[in-house]
Amino acid sequence: MTEKALNPNTKKRGVVRSKDLRVPVLPDEEAEIKRLAASVGLDVAPYLRNIGLGYRVSSVLDLKKVDELAKISGDLGRLGGLLKLWLTDDEKLSQFNPVKLRSAIEQALSQILANQEYLRNTIEALIDRERFSR
Repeated sequence: MTEKALNPNTKKRGVVRSKDLRVPVLPDEEAEIKRLAASVGLDVAPYLRNIGLGYRVSSVLDLKKVDELAKISGDLGRLGGLLKLWLTDDEKLSQFNPVKLRSAIEQALSQILANQEYLRNTIEALIDRERFSR
């Protein structure tokens, strides 16, 4: 059977589904089916119906994760801009104690690296979730 695209009309107007199919599953299978359905933004019934009818179900991005990525990206941009500003303004740099300035730059770099690591982990979590939902 060829895979069809996800049926956009999963819920048809005026059509009442009156038949239920019972499929016995083990508790771990139930949990996995629920997890997979949630990963593509569907309840269990439409998820199983789409799969049973040969529709391909694709995962949807977790909007909270996308929002996190956007915030992290913004933080990195601000930190990078601040660091660049510090390093290109000789007049402002001369006002600071060199030891304290070095410490401040190292702290900024450390924060940038921490944010990059968090961003990388968030992206990996999205990729892993996508991989396991297929």
